[in-house]
Amino acid sequence: MSKTQNTLNKNPLLQEFSTPFNTPPFEEIHIDHYLPALKVAIEVGKTEVKEILNSSPSLENTIVALENAGKRVGLISGIFYNLNTAETTDAMQDLAKEISPLLSEYGNDIMLNADLFKAIETVYKQTDISSLSPEDAMLLNKTYRSFVRNGAGLNSKEKTALRDIDIKLSQATLTFSENVLADTNDYVLWLSTEDQLEGLPEYAVQGAKQTATEKGGKTPWAITLQMPSYVPFMTYSKVRELRKELFLAKGKIGNSENDNNNIEWVKTIVDLRQKRAQLLGYSDHAAFTLEERMAKNSDTVIDFLNDLLIKAQPAGARDYELVATFASKLDNVFPLEKWDFSYYSEKLKLEKFNIDDQLLKPYFSLQNVEKGAFEIAQKLYGIEFIHRPDIQVYHPEVKAYEVLEENGDHLAIFYTDYHPRAGKKNGAWMTSYRSAYKQGKKTIRPHISIVCNFSPPTGTAPSLLTFQEVTTLFHEFGHALHGILGKGRHASLTGTSVFWDFVELPSQIMENWCYQKEALNLFAKHYQTGSPLPLEWVDNLVKSANFLEGYATLRQLSFGLLDMAWYGKPLPKDCDVAQVERSTMEPTELFPQVSGTLMSTAFNHIFPGGYSAGYYSYKWAEVLEADAFEAFLEKGLYDAETASAFKVLLESGGTVHPMTLFENFRGRKPKVEPLLKRAGIA
Repeated sequence: MSKTQNTLNKNPLLQEFSTPFNTPPFEEIHIDHYLPALKVAIEVGKTEVKEILNSSPSLENTIVALENAGKRVGLISGIFYNLNTAETTDAMQDLAKEISPLLSEYGNDIMLNADLFKAIETVYKQTDISSLSPEDAMLLNKTYRSFVRNGAGLNSKEKTALRDIDIKLSQATLTFSENVLADTNDYVLWLSTEDQLEGLPEYAVQGAKQTATEKGGKTPWAITLQMPSYVPFMTYSKVRELRKELFLAKGKIGNSENDNNNIEWVKTIVDLRQKRAQLLGYSDHAAFTLEERMAKNSDTVIDFLNDLLIKAQPAGARDYELVATFASKLDNVFPLEKWDFSYYSEKLKLEKFNIDDQLLKPYFSLQNVEKGAFEIAQKLYGIEFIHRPDIQVYHPEVKAYEVLEENGDHLAIFYTDYHPRAGKKNGAWMTSYRSAYKQGKKTIRPHISIVCNFSPPTGTAPSLLTFQEVTTLFHEFGHALHGILGKGRHASLTGTSVFWDFVELPSQIMENWCYQKEALNLFAKHYQTGSPLPLEWVDNLVKSANFLEGYATLRQLSFGLLDMAWYGKPLPKDCDVAQVERSTMEPTELFPQVSGTLMSTAFNHIFPGGYSAGYYSYKWAEVLEADAFEAFLEKGLYDAETASAFKVLLESGGTVHPMTLFENFRGRKPKVEPLLKRAGIA
């Protein structure tokens, strides 16, 4: 046996995982395992495609066989890219630059294979769709459309051009993401005197002290651009100049005169996506993307966003004036600037509702909130979460849970990763290491993970969450439930494999439970005494649900409009990024303009992320979830019949068209009125 072969035989990524439920053996995987394993897996995937071509075209021989081909490639790349966002290193980022083009090339080898497309087209045209199960019919349609939409019908010269674009695009998006992470990690606001801490609650002071130690101890306290550090400072610091400094630093992410500047990468990514769309016969990237969305086209999205904009503008302006007047009276601050809004809106909320995060945080320990989310899921869907310390994890802070059906059967594995680290991308997201599918008669259950950046424990207290962090946990947990409950034959149609403007429904609907007394009573308990959140505070928290919602709506719409500005129509390659952003967001703007800051250069969702020409989906899904949650309010928060009907929606994943799933649940098409009513902008 050759040395190379012996090495491959010992590579854990090429073996069947001898772990509970075949979970990734994180502790055995080293960085030098990925590339050789991936190269072997790619060759196996190519062989599987050849075997498909040697079979007579049929649903099973062609469509289903292709669905199951390359599973090891997906497994290895899934582990690598999940860790590259949650636990990256310089070496992993360097490796990603090698792996990314390899995967692009492999994907194109399949999508641009003329013989394979011919076989798929034969099955598509010769199969009586009505004779198939709904799931098989969906897979056949999805497979055929996917090949057409990814260049199968192009001539050889055009296919070469498409391959070149895809390789460049994979490298560009990777660099963009790395630059955002680098700028985020590089900035530190060092604080050396106690007067610079004025206004900060004790947990934020302790966090700043801990951060300073982690960053090298240049001064006693330090603030970073990581959310658990940034948000409390912007919310509570009385030192306006420091709030301004921190805000400007955040607005310069990807926009500073350093090696991490993303200005040209924004233009490059947009240009590559537009060229790709046009090569495939579409007018622009949005037209290409929206063809496979509930919205269907750019006009529908723009009309949707502008209609909400017209309704939200008066409410947003009122919210701004409310906070601006309050700041002027309280501290003679005028005009109200962007770095003032969180600070004064929090003070105003305290005055109006007698609640703020300093008072609430002791009642929202991470342990209790997570336990509450698990209990709510059990009440709704009958599932149970059991901690499994025997399952390997990739960092000591990560926990693994086994999820059980009501009858005790295994349902899924669920990982949680809650706190910020230097190697973790900012934000919060749900991901998976394995989707649900069927392998012959064997049912394969999913491995789901949520990754967040919540306030870490300090030397004096456990992890205590702001209320925004509580809703974020429930949001990502909603995504996780979509993956955990997913059922079906084909992995590409289960869990969150749905239209992008439908995928946020399961996540956003879960946030509603955070404002319900019945739910809060389960987990809002003081971390030291165990006493429940005072009834008066619960009432005020519920009343505060739509506080400044007009402003929040305008902010979300501004992001959706910016996304459509970049992708809704081709822009000149030499366009001015700042000008595009300014002119697009102006109709939603309430504050004086702040020069030198940009959103686009750090907008991970729409550049490296999957939300290009799709950011509107947050608001679109909000319409769906507000209407869907009305059913729970009408019949009961844990009404068995309503929960069972919604569970069917979650289990169905992408096996059924999303509008059909919604109509089956609600008995009609969605209405916008519940959202407007809830937001106070009806």
